[in-house]
Amino acid sequence: MAHHNGSYPLDYSQGPDHAAADNAANQAKERLREMADGATEQLKRVADNADEIAGRAADQARIYGEKAQELAKNFKPYVEKSMKEQPMATLAVAAAIAFVLGALWRK
Repeated sequence: MAHHNGSYPLDYSQGPDHAAADNAANQAKERLREMADGATEQLKRVADNADEIAGRAADQARIYGEKAQELAKNFKPYVEKSMKEQPMATLAVAAAIAFVLGALWRK
């Protein structure tokens, strides 16, 4: 059994192992700093990628919106003619289209 002089049994705070413990603690702190720095860099890259993806999605949405407007302009004369000649059939087709778009929108 080891002898002790202090009020605590087996006081290891002094002696040759103290320097080794300090060195191990410093190495652990440094490793944690390196890991934190690596995680921070990874999060920055993820944020940059998310910004890029969001920008591309916004561009695609704008392009699709422009194409939809152009398509609507092209169909307007046909719809007007159909409304004058066959109003009930035109309304039935419009209702069917609205139903399909609603079903697709939910997904």
